[in-house]
This record gives sequence, C-alpha cells and structure tokens, in this order.
Amino acid sequence: MPNFCAAPNCTRKSTQSDLAFFRFPRDAQRCKLWVENCRRADLEDKTSDQLNKHYRLCAKHFEASMISKSSPYRTVLKDNAIPTIFDLTSHLNNPHSRHRKRIKELTEEELRKIKERRLDASAEQTETEKGNDVNEGQDSSDAYDDLPPLTAEEREVRDYLKSLFEVLVVIGKQNIPLNGHAEEEKGSESFTLSNFQALLEYRINAGDEVLRKRFEMTAVNAEYCSPTQQKQMLEVCESCIREELLQEIRECRFFSLVTDEVVEISGECHLPLLLRFVDQSNDLREEFIGFLPFEGDEETLMERLLFEITEKWGLNMEYCRGQAHVSFGMFSSKIKAVAARLTEKYPMAVHTPCSTCALNIFLANSLSLTGVQIVMSTFRKIDAFFSKSPLLQAELEHAISIFYQGNEEKANDLKEACHTPWTERHDSFELAIDFLESLLLCMDSIHDNEDLKWNDQITNDAYIISEALADFEFVVTLVVLKNTLSFTRAFGKNLQGQTMDVYFAASSLTAVLHSLNEVLDNIEVYHEFWFEEAVNLAAAMEIPVKVPRLYLRKQRPEVGMEIQPESYFKENLTVPVVERVIKELKDVFSENHLKALKCLSLVPAVMGQLKFNTSEENNADIYRNDLPNPDTLPAELHCWRIKWKHRGKEVSLPSTIYDTLQLSEVKFFPNVYSFLKVLCTLPVLNLQNTKSETARKRLRAYLADTPVSHRSKSLALLNINYDIKHDLDFMVDSYTKLYPEKEKCS
Repeated sequence: MPNFCAAPNCTRKSTQSDLAFFRFPRDAQRCKLWVENCRRADLEDKTSDQLNKHYRLCAKHFEASMISKSSPYRTVLKDNAIPTIFDLTSHLNNPHSRHRKRIKELTEEELRKIKERRLDASAEQTETEKGNDVNEGQDSSDAYDDLPPLTAEEREVRDYLKSLFEVLVVIGKQNIPLNGHAEEEKGSESFTLSNFQALLEYRINAGDEVLRKRFEMTAVNAEYCSPTQQKQMLEVCESCIREELLQEIRECRFFSLVTDEVVEISGECHLPLLLRFVDQSNDLREEFIGFLPFEGDEETLMERLLFEITEKWGLNMEYCRGQAHVSFGMFSSKIKAVAARLTEKYPMAVHTPCSTCALNIFLANSLSLTGVQIVMSTFRKIDAFFSKSPLLQAELEHAISIFYQGNEEKANDLKEACHTPWTERHDSFELAIDFLESLLLCMDSIHDNEDLKWNDQITNDAYIISEALADFEFVVTLVVLKNTLSFTRAFGKNLQGQTMDVYFAASSLTAVLHSLNEVLDNIEVYHEFWFEEAVNLAAAMEIPVKVPRLYLRKQRPEVGMEIQPESYFKENLTVPVVERVIKELKDVFSENHLKALKCLSLVPAVMGQLKFNTSEENNADIYRNDLPNPDTLPAELHCWRIKWKHRGKEVSLPSTIYDTLQLSEVKFFPNVYSFLKVLCTLPVLNLQNTKSETARKRLRAYLADTPVSHRSKSLALLNINYDIKHDLDFMVDSYTKLYPEKEKCS
C-alpha cells in the first residue's frame, strides 16, 4: 500500500517517487510540533500513536541538515528533526477546489510562538553542529553528502535484487509454493519450471527491464536464481517481516508466549510460536512470530526456545507475563516439562490454559493415558472426516433421525450440534455419549457403501473410525472422562466467558478441587456407577466388555488367572484420570495465576457487581515491580473506586479490560493503567475481538491448505502476517550485508 504525504498541498506518494517518507513521532511533544507546523487542523485531535500509525511526511518538508543516511540505501531523520518546509498558499489559486487537507488559519500570537520555537531550534541545531565539528572534525550535516553515490552497476544489482524480493514476497503472501510440484527423485529432470522461475519469466514478458537486461543473454534452461540463493533471500524476508512485529512488542515491553500444536515442516517437527501483547493503541493482539524446531529433550528444547526469543529476537524474558501451550499426544508431556522449567526460571511467566481451547479439552489432551489419547485422536479423525463433504454430514443426520425416532426434540438438538465444532466444546464428552450410537451406525453405513456413493478413501476412513468406536476401551474411557470432567465444565465455561465470569471462576476453583478430591476419596463407589454406565452403553451397541488386547499381550497372565475388566479399568483408568486432572488443575492455576485473575476486580463492572467493596491491594503485589509508582498504588486504587462509585447516572461501567483501557481518563491512573495492560496479556483471558484472532486463524488455514511437502517456515510467516508492511530496500540492505559476495556475483 503506498504512503501518502500528509502535508497540505503535497500530492506525493511513495509509488511515484524515490523520496523517503517518515512517520509522525510517537513522542507527544515532538508530534505536536509536527502537527503545528503542518497547519492541519483535522490532525490536532488525534493522538501521537494514531498519527504515528497512519500518517507520513515526505522528505521534501525537512531541511537537508535534518536528514542523514545510515547506509547508502536507508534514509533516516535525526532525533530532533522538525518539518519546516511547507506550501501553504498554492491552494488559494483554486478557491473552488475541495481540499481535504484543511489548513488552519493562525492568529498573530500563534505565529509569533512558532517563529520563536523555530529560532530556538535553529540555535540549538547550530550549537550541536559546532560541537560535532570539534569532536568529529566535520559538520554532521555533510554526512548525507559524504557517502559515496551508487555506481550504475551497483544500482543495477540493487534493482535486480529488489525485483527478486518482490516476487518472493508475492509468493509468500499468496501462499504459492516455490516449486510447482513435489521434488523429483535426485538425478531426474523436472518437467515444468518452478513457480519462482515462472513468475520471473512472467515479469520479464510483462516489461520488467531490470530482469530482461539481466537474463536476455542467458541460456533458456538456466536457473535465474539458485535454490541456495532462494533460501537465503527467503530467510531475509522472514527476518525483516518478523522485525516489524518485534519492534512493536519491544516498545510495549510486556508479552506472553503461546504455542500451538506441533506440525511437520520439511520432514521435521516444529512448534508454532505466537506472542500476545497490548499495542500502543491499547488493542490486545496475538501475532504469529515463527516456528521452533521441536527436537531433543526438554532441556534442549527450553535452551533453544530461550535462545530464539532472547538472542535472535531481542526480547527480554523478564517481561514475559504468561505462557500457554496447546498440545496433545506424545508431545504433551515434553511441552509440559518445558513449561515447568520456564516457570521455574521466570516465575512471572505464569502457566495458564489457552483462551482458544476449552478447559475440558485442554485437560483431556494433557492426560498421557493410552485410552484417553485414543479418544482424543478419534475426536480429531471424526472432525476431519465430516469436514470433507456436506454429504457426510447429511448421512450423520440421517443416522440420528433413525436412532432418535421417538425423540424428535433430542434429534434436532443433535443435528444442530453436529454442524458446530462439537469435538472442541466444553460439553464434548457429553455430546459424544449422545452421538455414539448414531456415529457408529453412520460409519458402518458409509463403510458398507451399498449404494456406491463413497470413494475408497472415505470408506477406509469410516472403517478406521468405526473400529475405534466399537472398542470397549473407547466406550469406558469416554464415560470416565464425561463424568470426571463434569466437575470442571462450568468452571471452564466461565473462564472463557465475560470478565465478570472469569473473576468469579477464580474464586470457585477451591470448590471444584474439593469435589474432585471427594470423588477420589470415594473412588470405589463412583467407579462402580461409571463402569455400569459404560457396560450398559456397550451392551446397547453390541460391544463385548473386555480388557484391552494390548495389555493382555504385554502382561501374559498365568493360565487360569482371569483379569476382571472392572478392576482393571479402575486401577488403570478411573483412578489415574481423577488424580491427574486434580494435579493438572493445581499446576495451571498456581497461586500467582489466581492472584492475577482476582485483580480483574479493577474492571469497573466487576467493582460494581461487588458493590465497590474490593481489596485489590492483597493481590496486586504480583505486578508491583511493573508499576510506574507502586508506593502510591493504595491511594490510587481508592481514588479509582471512588471515581466509579460516584459516577453520573448516565455513565455506564466498562465491562472488559479492553473497554477500560480505551477510556481517556484511565491514563490519569498510571498504576491502574499499567496493571490492566499487563493483566490483559494473560493467555487465559479471551481475545476481545475477532481481529485479534486473525494470526491463529491464518496459521491454521495455512496448515490446512498447504500440503506437507510444500510447507516452508519463511513462506508461512509471510502468508500468516499478510498485512504486515514490507520494505524492499531494507530487505536488499539486509541481504547485501549478510551476503556481500552475492552482490558482487549477481
């Protein structure tokens, strides 16, 4: 997207000029001077953050002494640069024109103040330059001219590299694989051009003179850019796009680390990393930042993760305020160990569940028990199976109608539920019990394929799912999960609810743990009821009650000795499930985590619900070192409560952290303001709007749409961060610094 100059009577934009464009400064005082000099009345009511984000001035409005070059390719402003060159009269020649950049008419007093300020700035600049003459032996204003100009050959090479980077950025953002087909066997010839080479040829044919001159004398079958150079350039693209995000995060200081499910890229396992933070506009964001190779033991993984975050990305883990990890299966225990080590090293990086995952699903995924992992794996297969075609959904609805012939209301509820991602809901296990017989009927019907409606792949997938559903271990595990996690269902639902629900959920954990401990103390009785429920369900589905075959093969009991299913599943399923759910709840709802959640009483609507009788001071110590004036916190909290308690009748109470942070007056309470910004980064709290979830949705869309053989870490970052601006000059500059020999031989 081009940058337009915000100056009055200036129509320059970045696509039509080689001029540099500069953001308005974030510093409020300097930004105010820029606006005053611009004489744009419509910009006066905007904050410095808004101006920095959305408005630019081109280099024509700055004195030459205000501009310097950090390299032959990058133009920067000096720290005290103020724009002074403006055309404020040419619009008068056409009084009938509609001028959207409305120029403010100044009073004599305002003009006098501006002149005085300019004289002061000029004197200060002169003194600075004299000091630089003494210290450096040359005038700093000459730095711009001292750099040697680019030769024609250097400019040609630079333009050539920009063309290559532009094609790579398009390939990444549009999710086009570099190679059009899966790699051929070594030694065999490819039968088509790679997508990268094809796009370069298209640009040449479309009139790109830079590329045409470069390749017009090249052999027809020659590679325009070697795979090694492509890889290096992609890594530079990835680094530059990531740096745009990291710069924002560094400015905001506090962040939380969120990881998603382990994925396969280039034949290796990788862990997707996202960072959650509150930006300068007080918007809560969660951004995808890259993939981490998932190899080695827990200690190796943690060291690699810390090296990536601190050394390569330049973030300070002391500012990490939360961590959440979505994992399942064989990876779950390793990620939990990494999380525990991170918490041990950085106690303020509180381990929490992730707001995008229902608590009961999170708890079930964390249980490294064979039966539980079979259930969760089957859930994922069912979800993937019915997403293939609407006809499969129709088949399931038909099976539900057959099974619930006498209960139309129940049938309609289940039909409605099957169109939602029901395997990810808080009540997934209750729904699975209700669906189970209909699901098995549906899978058997599809596998039989009497009408020849389904292809071999679908019938084979249906058979695999039906085999899992028709196993007693699956049935009894599902029943045990349903009953155990029924105690945490309401608690988990509140955690993903409104701010008020989350606050009260933090206080209800004690009751949840008490109920689960009571189940554990009376496990004989509870298991008897749960096992009977599983046996009755299995009988209705004609599934034999038996001990898992794998266990019998491993244990090989003595001849004549029979292992009873009820006692086996009690010792190997029911007791471990209840014990581990209790342990997991205690691990992810630590004392620091609960203290933080109880500080949600700072949100005015929660205060009102509590009749303004709150005592945040008891829990506020957790973030004391993050506050600008911690000694004044008690007095400030008192004033905060009084402000909302005695508000006018027409003033409504903000109900979320986001709504509270958007209030202009919140900045008059600096400790409360800082406290809420840190609290907001906790991964357990819901993202406030759909825009905040864009990165995670795009990550999952990329993984779903891209075959494993075509996945690329660098291209993925470009695609997922589609809206992040890119600077081709910066990419070329970075590339030539990293690979100076490439520039010479290009």
